[in-house]
Amino acid sequence: MKEENKKEKIAAVVVTYNRKELLKECLDALLNQTYSLDSIILIDNASTDSTPEFLEEQGYLKNPKIDYVRLPENIGGAGGFHEGVKRGYEKNYDWLWLMDDDAEPKKDALEKLSKYFDKDNLSALASSVILTNGVISHSHRGSIDLNCIFPMPQKPLEPKFYRRNYIEIDMASFVGVLVNRKAIQKIGYPKKEFFIYCDDVEYCIRLRQVGKILLVPDSVIVHKEATQGARLTKSFIRRKSIRTPYDKFWLNYYSERNLVWLGTKYSTNKIKFYLDLCGNFLKLVIGVLIYDDCKSRRIYSIANAYIDGLRGNFDNGKPKRVLYNKIKTKK
Repeated sequence: MKEENKKEKIAAVVVTYNRKELLKECLDALLNQTYSLDSIILIDNASTDSTPEFLEEQGYLKNPKIDYVRLPENIGGAGGFHEGVKRGYEKNYDWLWLMDDDAEPKKDALEKLSKYFDKDNLSALASSVILTNGVISHSHRGSIDLNCIFPMPQKPLEPKFYRRNYIEIDMASFVGVLVNRKAIQKIGYPKKEFFIYCDDVEYCIRLRQVGKILLVPDSVIVHKEATQGARLTKSFIRRKSIRTPYDKFWLNYYSERNLVWLGTKYSTNKIKFYLDLCGNFLKLVIGVLIYDDCKSRRIYSIANAYIDGLRGNFDNGKPKRVLYNKIKTKK
C-alpha cells in the first residue's frame, strides 16, 4: 500500500509494567510497520524496573512518534488501556491499536488490517495471535456466549476459520485489536475499574453492540505470553490440579469479581447465571479445601470477590488487604 494513499490517523496504545526488554521489542516492531503509525501512546503503569531511564537511554523518548505517559501509580491493565484509549480519542485518531508490552506485530500486520478499513458497520479489526513457537493462540479470538458465563464466556475460534480472508468474531483480547474511533464515540473507553482480567471481554461486548469485529488471519502478532508468576501442580488421590501460589492468589480476586459482575450486567439467562454462580463458587471452595494452604484466607477472598461482583464494588486495593493483612488479636 502506498503511503501517499493513507488517509486514516492511527495510533498504537501500549500498556507496560516492569517488562522493559519486551517493551523494546514491541516498540521496534511498531516503529517498523510497512503501514506507518502516526503515534505510539505508551502508558507506563508506574514501572519500578527503571523503564523511564531505559527508554531515555535507548532513544525512544526522543522519537516524536512516541507519546510517553507515566502514571503515578499502577492502575492495572484495564486502567492503562482506559487512559490510553481516552488519550488517543481526545487526540482525534481514527483507529487505536491496543496491545500489551509482550506483543510483537509482524512488520506488515497493520498494512494487512488496513485493507478492511472501508468495511461497513465496523467497530474493530483484529490480527491473529501466535506464540513464539508459531502456534496460533486460539484463546485470544473467538465468540462470546452470554448464556454461559462460567467458567468463562469467551469461546476460542476453531482453527478452520483461520483459513479465511476475514471472519466476524465477538471477542478479541487486547493483543492487537484495532478499534474504530466511531465505535469509541458510541461506547466510551475500557472499564478501568476492572484493574485486570475480563476488561477486553467486557469492552468487546460493547463494541459488538455498535458494529462488527473482524479477524484478519493474515495479519499476525506474536505474543510472548509473559505471565504473572509460577503455577503449581498439586495432587490428591491421583487427581491433579493446577493451583495458584498464595503470594499470587490476590490476582484471582479480580477475575472472579469481574466475571460475576459481567454476569449481572450482560447475562441473557439470569436464572442459569445465578445457579452456575453458586456451582462455581462451591467448586472453587472445594478446590481450596482439598489442595491449598491458608484455606480460610483463600475462601474469604473468593467470597469477597463474589459479593463485590454482585454489588458492583470495585475497591482494587481490597484483595491484598483481605489476604495478607495481619489478623488483630485481643490482648
